[in-house]
Amino acid sequence: MVSHILKKIIFFAVIISIWQITASFDLWPDQIFPSPYEISEDLAYGALDGSLFYGIGTSMLRLIIGLVVAIAGGVTLGVFMARVETVNQTIGSLVLGLQSIPSVAWVPLALIWFGVTDAGIIFVTVIGAVFAVTINTYTGVKNIDPHYVEAARNMGASGSKLIFSVLLPAAFPYIFSGFKQGWAFAWRGVIGAEILFSFLGLGFLLNVGRQTVDVSQVMAIMLIIMVIGMIVDALIFSRLENRIMRRWGLR
Repeated sequence: MVSHILKKIIFFAVIISIWQITASFDLWPDQIFPSPYEISEDLAYGALDGSLFYGIGTSMLRLIIGLVVAIAGGVTLGVFMARVETVNQTIGSLVLGLQSIPSVAWVPLALIWFGVTDAGIIFVTVIGAVFAVTINTYTGVKNIDPHYVEAARNMGASGSKLIFSVLLPAAFPYIFSGFKQGWAFAWRGVIGAEILFSFLGLGFLLNVGRQTVDVSQVMAIMLIIMVIGMIVDALIFSRLENRIMRRWGLR
């Protein structure tokens, strides 16, 4: 584990060093491609005036609310699709169609319905993540051994008890995979929506950098977005995934 982290640190240190050394030769204007030092200066300014932390907090809050709603809705819909054939044949086909729509394509509709508000951005976040959770939940429940379900029924499990004590635990590796995909889609959705809504958050700061032609700010915010994604994946999803795979005997 330590060696993996060390390798990554060395890799990124080498990349940043090469970038800084190359930038010192003034091969291109700083306004086009700033050096790591200039980007770190921009991050320091943002941290000192608090705008960076406020942007991170705003985006994360929208992400958490949107992802929780998407997970709750996606798991519920996925179970119904897997257990009720009529729901699968009707709403299931609609879900497959809606999944192909990029989350940013929902922004115009969100602006009309909700205006420039948090609700509009959260709507885009939810709609970007919910279908990945739905489809993975459906796949997980469908792949449960029918004999396993029948045995649970013979022991008296039915209704909500069957769902919460048998179906969801048995399908959890698939469902968790849906959570992981949903998180990635939700993170992209919230940043994309903030750029187009231009209403607080990291996406808003990204858009401010574009409007002021401040490439350092644009790249600094992109770096923060990437780092948050890597941290969440490494500290939460990868660890949980490893535990789940070991718990279910899949690794």
